[in-house]
Amino acid sequence: MTRALPLLLIGLAACAPQAETPPIAEPPQTAETHMTAPNTDIFQVGFTTITGQPLPFSEFKGQVTLVVNTASRCGYTGQYEGLQELYTTFKDQGFTVLGVPSNDFGAQEPGTEAQIVEFCETNYGVEFPLTRKTTVVGADQHDFYKLAKTSLGDKAEPKWNFHKVLVGRDGRFIQAYPSNIRPADTELVADIERALESS
Repeated sequence: MTRALPLLLIGLAACAPQAETPPIAEPPQTAETHMTAPNTDIFQVGFTTITGQPLPFSEFKGQVTLVVNTASRCGYTGQYEGLQELYTTFKDQGFTVLGVPSNDFGAQEPGTEAQIVEFCETNYGVEFPLTRKTTVVGADQHDFYKLAKTSLGDKAEPKWNFHKVLVGRDGRFIQAYPSNIRPADTELVADIERALESS
């Protein structure tokens, strides 16, 4: 027992909680520093259009794409108007918006695909492409969001409706934006313009 005591004390000391080192503050990052190496896998990902047709993400190769999980009964639903304005402003430069209706948050997208199309066209004149209702979080999360999370980290995980992910022409995940960042936000618009210029 006398010999075992020093060993026991050493073991207990090794398990004792260590003082945490304070994190080192990092300088602010620009859109360019958020970019990862080109992710060729993104062009292997596929959605389905809201009318039931295959929509491989490779169709957006060569375009800057803003992917937004949407809902028709959300406090942020009015952002459809701003998204359409972004699309109209930049589409001739190689930009598109991809709306991804989802019922994951607050069950705020309960309607059918046909009802979603009617709602978007009637109320907001939406012309950009929409997918069918898609799971964007949880065990059945769509592969697009899994890849975005791998590239950008937790900020690419939608926390609510109208979360946004910006993808460059070559498949680089550029940046992710929380729901309260509106389509007209100066940071978002600047990132789109930079991506269009540099891609």
